[in-house]
This record gives sequence, structure tokens and C-alpha cells, in this order.
Amino acid sequence: MAVPLIQQLRVGAYIMKQRFKGNERYPLVLMLEPLFRCNLACPGCGKIDYPDEILNRRLSVDECIEAAEESGAPIVSIPGGEPLIHKEIDQIVGALIARKRFVYLCTNALLLEKKIGLFKPSQYLTFSIHLDGLEEEHDRAVDRKGVFKRAVRAIELARDKGFRVNVNCTLFNNAKAEEVAEFMDFARDLGVEGVTISPGYAYERAPDQEHFLNRRQTKELFRDLFRRGKGRQWRFSQSSLFLDFLAGNQSYHCTPWSNPTRNVFGWQRPCYLLNEGYAPSFKALMEETDWAGYGTGNYEKCADCMVHCGYEGTAVADTVKHPLKALGVALKGINTEGEMAPEIDLSKQRPAVFSFEDFVAEAAATPKPKSASSSTEAAE
Repeated sequence: MAVPLIQQLRVGAYIMKQRFKGNERYPLVLMLEPLFRCNLACPGCGKIDYPDEILNRRLSVDECIEAAEESGAPIVSIPGGEPLIHKEIDQIVGALIARKRFVYLCTNALLLEKKIGLFKPSQYLTFSIHLDGLEEEHDRAVDRKGVFKRAVRAIELARDKGFRVNVNCTLFNNAKAEEVAEFMDFARDLGVEGVTISPGYAYERAPDQEHFLNRRQTKELFRDLFRRGKGRQWRFSQSSLFLDFLAGNQSYHCTPWSNPTRNVFGWQRPCYLLNEGYAPSFKALMEETDWAGYGTGNYEKCADCMVHCGYEGTAVADTVKHPLKALGVALKGINTEGEMAPEIDLSKQRPAVFSFEDFVAEAAATPKPKSASSSTEAAE
């Protein structure tokens, strides 16, 4: 697993503290979305479908710090939208690093060469740069030519300046294992810290609804990929048990509270992938959300989800609880043959509820908080 030892130890100690205190639900990663606006419009993305009055909203530096303190999560992932559009992103990152949070700044890298001077290399800061395959596949995924080359150039620049750099790769049902294997070789030779890889979530607002993987397709794809990867020294920024889950060897239920989301509306219920309302505080999110109503087997929208922000928390908790099992997978490699673990029963899941239009109308009619900025950075 390509994660520095200090981060592994800090996160492990945090988990043990929560277990000692008897906490069953606790966050591992705060998903901090300081804005929704993006400089790309990827067909598989369902995060940016808002009117301008919402896309122009921003979380302030103070709101971001408050969210980190309120959740207490040791890791803060900053997605979006495109966070480098935010004019105060360097202040947000700096404040989080000062509080010794491990920050993953998720970016498509179009602005990274321009903005990299705002940041300093730190063991607490990782640029997590989106690459959804090699040049042809990535440019198709983001619906713009030339993005892959600019992202790779930014990766090389950040790497050479001493920054931690990670690649974030999302796979869809048009992915071919042999091509993903070539991409993994490319990422290894590029010298990044590791690759965070995951199947795409079927966002209901994504323009392209035809290319999301179902669970069986996900497991078969990853078995084929890992089979090809034996001996090729790929580096993943994920736990061995999560990768084992992707290959169909673990029957995990998700832990949506492990990656709570704070954005311009508040604390999103129930998770980063699903938007079905908001809580006024982190405490309210954790205590008042009907967690039993979500997850694969419980809710139709969750049926095919195997995304890391839902299941990595489960895998990490299992690693802490059963370290020898995790060590065995890490040493022996992921099983790619034979029967898969039993699938979760979907017969009792509740039907999907579609409330996005009503929610957006209500949110647009709500006055912007005084602390929210409406300034817009150039987003070429």
C-alpha cells in the first residue's frame, strides 16, 4: 500500500482510540467540497448540475476549518467541482496542514501549473490528480482533448518539486483490463506515490447513464486486472482488503459515515455519492441520519456501488480488527480465481427516491450565507 508510514500510524491510532471509546460510527475522511463549479463537464459526473447561483457559492476558510474540527477526521479530501478555482484554496490547505490533517487536494490539474507556487511540499499534502486511463481514454472521459497531456505535465512538475502526488482513476464499463494494466504501468513509471482506483458511481444526474459498472462487472474487471498485475509492482493508495473486495473476495457493507461530506449547503446526507438532504451540523448528521435506510441491500440507488468512499472505511476497520487477514492478502496477493464471496441480497431494498429538482429549487431560493463568497476564479 503506497501510503507513508506516518499516515498509517496516525490513522491506525485514531481508529484504535475510537474503538477504545466505544464509538461505532466515526469519520476517517472528511470530504470537503468548498465549491461545485468546475472547468470541465465530464459525462460521468453528477456533482456539478446546479444553476449559477449555486455554482458561484463558496465555503469560506473559517467554514472549512470549522468542518475539519467538527468532524475530527484525520484525513481531509478536497474535491469539488475543481478546488483550485477557489481563490482561498491555499489558505484552506495551509490551515488544515497546520492542524496536522492529511490533505488530499483532488484536481483535474488544468490550473495546477499556474497555482503550484501557492503551496509548499509537506508530508501532510497530496495532490490527487484525476487520470481515467491513458491519453485517448482520459480525454474521452473528460470530453476535452489535450487534458491528459496537461495533467501529466502538472504531475511531473509537482513530483519534481517534492510534492506527494497520487493519481485518482475511475473506471466505467467500457474499460478493458489490458488497457487499464497499461495505464497502471504508466502510472508506476511516472513515479507517483500510488493510484486510487474505483468503479464509477451511477450518479442520477450524470449526462452519460450507459457506462456505469454493475457489481458483477466490477468484480470481473478487477479480477482480470489484478491477474495481469502479478509481478508488475503497481502501487495502490488503498488498503489490501478494499482491493480484495473489488475482486469479489469480501462481502462488505458500506460505512457511509466514514466519509462525511461538508459543502456549501451543509452536511450532506447520507454520503458523498448520494444527496438526499442536509444536516445543520456534523453531530446531527451522525445522530439523526437513518443509516439503516442506505447501502447495498437497503436502497436501490446503492445496489451497484463499490466505490472507495463507501467501502474503504469498512476495509480499514476490518484491517484493524483482523490484521493477519489483511497481511495475508498483502503478502500473497489478491485471489483472482475460484468462487467469489456471496453477494448481498437485494430483494428487500427500498425503491429509489428522486428529490433533486425539489431540493435544488429550495436551495436556490435560500439566501446565500453571509460567509459564502460568490467570486469566480478564471477556470480555463
